[in-house]
Amino acid sequence: MMGGSDSSAVAGGLARHIPVLARQVLEYLAPHDGGVYVDGTFGAGGHTRAILQSADTRVIGIDRDQSAIAGGFGLVEQAAGRLVLVEDRFSDLDAVARDQGHEAVDGVLLDLGVSSMQLDEAGRGFSFRHDGPLDMRMGHDGPSAADLVNTASDRDLASIISTLGEERFARPIARAILKARDAAPITTTRALSDVVGTVLQQRPGEIHPATRTFQALRMFVNDELGELAVGLAAAERVLKPGGRLVVISFHSLEDRIVKTFLAERAAKTGGSRHLPEVARAAPSFRVLTKRPVTADDAELAANPRARSAKLRAGERTDAPAFAADMAALLPRVPSLDDIMRGR
Repeated sequence: MMGGSDSSAVAGGLARHIPVLARQVLEYLAPHDGGVYVDGTFGAGGHTRAILQSADTRVIGIDRDQSAIAGGFGLVEQAAGRLVLVEDRFSDLDAVARDQGHEAVDGVLLDLGVSSMQLDEAGRGFSFRHDGPLDMRMGHDGPSAADLVNTASDRDLASIISTLGEERFARPIARAILKARDAAPITTTRALSDVVGTVLQQRPGEIHPATRTFQALRMFVNDELGELAVGLAAAERVLKPGGRLVVISFHSLEDRIVKTFLAERAAKTGGSRHLPEVARAAPSFRVLTKRPVTADDAELAANPRARSAKLRAGERTDAPAFAADMAALLPRVPSLDDIMRGR
């Protein structure tokens, strides 16, 4: 996630946004000459640019958003062979790296959430601040947010909004959505925001009433938590011993998944003093961040969108990757396929 503007460039040219926690990303990723790094969420390219500038590195940039890939062509030219961009999901990052000729890489960066470019483009339907089609898809495949809100039951909508948006008023919001769509389909961001506004009123000093609902729908439509869980396992498989994993999250559920993943991979023992030791795999990661790293006052003043950012990092050991079920890391929500099939 990014915001603001940046005058730095890998070889001239301008970046459109300030990458969040850029200094801390470089500190924990520790790029070095000859290293190969995967930026699984290329976005506007701010973090990739910083990695390319920090040393004689190579970067594989991945993004599921076609517009992000197209917007990065200038940086590809500036990088003179050190950057390749791939339109794909970061959950496939190990396969993408292999396709680019790298069986193992020196670092993986994941900057989660929606980018400021996506938020600021009304036609993408991510933000209630700009009226546009209720889309919210990071790629261009699968059901949109409009498909979801006009198809799902009030029970499923309430579950999604409550779990992913952590919205206390999820049930009345879901009922209001069903009542509104009975009169006419909800097809724009303003229409949905207005529906939420019938349940929650704006109060001075508080976030917009529709914030949590929009966040929940976006995360659900794009399966963001599922992507994260699978992407973490992919990073574990592709990182070489000593390679670094750096993840920036903006949501408590995302941060919890990353924290749990690293803690489980770094655990050395099982059992207790009352029971025999449980045999378990050797640790595949060493945790580098005892607590999440956050933005300092200077960065917050320059980039308010960094306020909720939390960075966690781990270093790969030489132990084999775990074979655990990543679904155990995820909260329980309805299936998008089942909703669209009317189950």
